[in-house]
Amino acid sequence: MDHAAIRAQLRALVSVHVPRNVRRFKFRIFDGKPQTSALGFHVDPEPFEGKVVARTSDIIVIQTGRADFAVVDRGLATTEPDEGARVLVKPYARRRFDGLRADTPEVHTQFMSDGRPYTVKKMILGSAPAKLPIPEPRCPELRDLIRQLEELPAPDGFRRITHLLVDAGARDFTWVDPLPADIIRTPPAIGFTVSTAKFEGRVTILYDRAGDVYAVELHRGDERVERVDEVYFDTLGTTLECLIDDGRWQSIQVEVLAGTRKRTRH
Repeated sequence: MDHAAIRAQLRALVSVHVPRNVRRFKFRIFDGKPQTSALGFHVDPEPFEGKVVARTSDIIVIQTGRADFAVVDRGLATTEPDEGARVLVKPYARRRFDGLRADTPEVHTQFMSDGRPYTVKKMILGSAPAKLPIPEPRCPELRDLIRQLEELPAPDGFRRITHLLVDAGARDFTWVDPLPADIIRTPPAIGFTVSTAKFEGRVTILYDRAGDVYAVELHRGDERVERVDEVYFDTLGTTLECLIDDGRWQSIQVEVLAGTRKRTRH
């Protein structure tokens, strides 16, 4: 979306909805691009409610406060509410494998010197980890693969590779954690099932010790339908995106609240 063009037309679209004694209004644009905090960190926006006050061929304008507005990319909205409708909007937010938002603080129980427990919540600014549901491995190469999936960026630059897997519905994880002597006979691997418009079935990432690279296999049932060899650690994200990411994660969920009308996008 052309943000400069939106800014140029927005005053005319919202002026009638801004109180006369208010000289300025604020707005945020939701168009699938990452939101950034004042400190420069990528952040996951919270859901919000508001009233649809204007629509164009490209955008839906929602009033969220007295002089606050949200501009939603019409092409990403899951429904097209009529003007005047009250809506609940859920922009994309990175998530963990347990379904919680990835920016949910980590909760730990610690104990005082007298044994009494207390709860500590920890959150690192700008961090939104999605840890794989795999225990600490004994194999260094499997440990490296887990770290790379959790820490390396997906091609969009906002998500990590594990966020990409969450968005693909990755579940039913399995792993091969060999002893050093067995690393060639039983190579380290991580497998999981995904379900997207691009691929539905089993994905396996295998480590090739001879070439110090990975291979990615796709299976439907007992049939191997594709294998990509010579995948280097820095192309893991691109390879997985090409194979399983259908882009639907970018959709902006727009729910029309009771008493108003909507048109569902097919």
